[in-house]
Amino acid sequence: MNQPKRHLVTAALPYANGPLHIGHIAGAYLPSDIYVRYLKARRQDVVFVCGSDEHGAAITMRALKEDITPQEIVDKYHKINKKAFEDFGIDFDIYDRTSTERHAETAQQFFLDLEKKGSFEVETREQFYDEEHKQFLADRYITGECPKCGHSGAYGDQCEKCGSSLNANDLINPKSVLSGKTPVLKETKHWYLPMQRHENWLKDWITEGTLEGKEHHDPKKWRKQVIGQCMSWIDGGLAPRAMTRDLSWGVPVPIEGEEGKVLYVWLDAPIGYITATKHWAAENGSDWEKYWKDDESSITHFIAKDNIVFHCIIFPILLKEHGEYNLPVNVPANEFLNLEGDKISTSREWAVWLHEYLEDFPCKNDELRYVLTSISPEAKDSEFTWKDYQNRVNNELVAILGNFVNRALVLTHKYFDGQIPEADEHHDIDQELHDSISEIPTIIAEKIENHRYREALQEAMKLARHGNKYLADTEPWKVFKTDEDRVKTILFNALQVVAKLGIVLDPFMPQTAEKLRQYTNLAKKDWELTENPELLVSGQPIEKPELLFQKVEDEVIEKQVEKLKAKKAEKEKQEAMEQSEPIEFEDFQKMDLRIVEIIDAEPIPKADKLLKIQISLGSEDRTVVSGIAKHYKPDEIIGQRVLYLANLKPRKIFGVKSQGMLLMAQNDESGVLSTIQPSKDEVKGGDKVS
Repeated sequence: MNQPKRHLVTAALPYANGPLHIGHIAGAYLPSDIYVRYLKARRQDVVFVCGSDEHGAAITMRALKEDITPQEIVDKYHKINKKAFEDFGIDFDIYDRTSTERHAETAQQFFLDLEKKGSFEVETREQFYDEEHKQFLADRYITGECPKCGHSGAYGDQCEKCGSSLNANDLINPKSVLSGKTPVLKETKHWYLPMQRHENWLKDWITEGTLEGKEHHDPKKWRKQVIGQCMSWIDGGLAPRAMTRDLSWGVPVPIEGEEGKVLYVWLDAPIGYITATKHWAAENGSDWEKYWKDDESSITHFIAKDNIVFHCIIFPILLKEHGEYNLPVNVPANEFLNLEGDKISTSREWAVWLHEYLEDFPCKNDELRYVLTSISPEAKDSEFTWKDYQNRVNNELVAILGNFVNRALVLTHKYFDGQIPEADEHHDIDQELHDSISEIPTIIAEKIENHRYREALQEAMKLARHGNKYLADTEPWKVFKTDEDRVKTILFNALQVVAKLGIVLDPFMPQTAEKLRQYTNLAKKDWELTENPELLVSGQPIEKPELLFQKVEDEVIEKQVEKLKAKKAEKEKQEAMEQSEPIEFEDFQKMDLRIVEIIDAEPIPKADKLLKIQISLGSEDRTVVSGIAKHYKPDEIIGQRVLYLANLKPRKIFGVKSQGMLLMAQNDESGVLSTIQPSKDEVKGGDKVS
């Protein structure tokens, strides 16, 4: 295929309902930044857009929780995240936002264009409605049990455990997030995108790379998990999806008489890429349409795997239906990054927040960029640990890259007054160095263009490894005593490697690469310069270096691990202390609480947490299954008088009919369970608690 004249690169719009963590950075923003920096080093015409996604249920839910307006939420986190990106060096050409009037106009016009073309089906259907809060519930306002995997915390649009796409009506035991009660079904009108109409061309586009019978992109360059997830959806049969919602926060549906309806966030948000491009073009005197509509332009979306379907099925359908826009040539979605043996969780405070990292590790941007690229979850989930961070910084950046650069520059200042010496006769080992590194920039370029950033960085580090080995093998600090001319050649060659590193490392570690170019007085960073075996000229001065990297000590790592654990523990403590919703006295009266005596207890086979317990209410005996086997042996509780909920509906547990529930106290920190017993002997089995 012909190389495009221009590139539009988008990075997923982060929700403006919380700060950024390293999972976000590894998922979409670091790989896209690497790709764009590389393209710009090749003097390509590139526009790199991103911005805050400021609509959707997640934001309104947070606003409700914090008792402030959605606008206050998005203003707060747009500012925090924009600054974090800037401080970390993610170099967007524009970082826009979707709550602006400019974006509303763009999204509304797009919707109206589709409406005029008959791209939607307007239908009245039943939708869940919260009677207490008197509002229809968006998908994320409904939770329940996933009908496919049984996960109890599935949302109305997706199960985040198994990844299945859902309709709210599919959920088992649905509950409203607002009231906690079971919602009712009530009729409402919406605009639906009939995705089933588009299955055939989507299959060809995704698997064959063809669009309307013409070659569009190379599907071999798409990641297997992206194609796999898309085809799983298509093979399962696409269904109509509502493109509007009954909400007060969002882009209003631009049709008279439809007040109270907004555009679905997955129509609204990706159009934010278009709005951002328009905004950038207006500020830079350019034509935004060239990047979205010209046949010689390419679009690449960088996202994480939870956004694959939206960028590879829903948004492409919308773009094709419109008829004027290009479809993406690639969507290099990453898998997830885990943290210290567990999934990153913002709700559990199990995350390394980007703005906190920048505060704790000032001027250490490239160390994190290096580590995250080294473990990039490109084909499968990967894991960040602070110990691995320490090892990679100390054993690779300090011991290999930093050591090589420092040796080459310091020895040049020591022996030749900081001027690049003139090379003398070349030996076999010099030729070996040249042969071993000559193709590396080409290999790095090929890896980046195919979105294999881990491998590309490994190739870049090979330059430093070869340079380090070259100095170790030639030992110029020893040879100088007997053969100064030989040392001139050695350091001349070593400095050429340093200069090349100043170019090939720029996409990955821009601050470090800039220092290398400053040290060697290399004015440009154009990728084509790497084809020149001699970037530096004899007699040219070099600057005195500082250490590129510093070792990370054990106490620094231990502090970060303890910080993680402390935040998680504090969050769990807060949740444990939070009181449930207040109830009426009549609700309390419905509970039949009694003191009962345990008359027998025994383990339940194949259930190591459960005990089968016989209790006496005085007038009758009952059986209860209780999950206390880890805390009490059967003979320890026989004879105890304990608290019991008598009117809980019976149910079978491991084949045993359990009639009620023993109530226990639990220690928040240790999780240890204790029975609750009366303090006076006068209370006997069967007595009521009131």
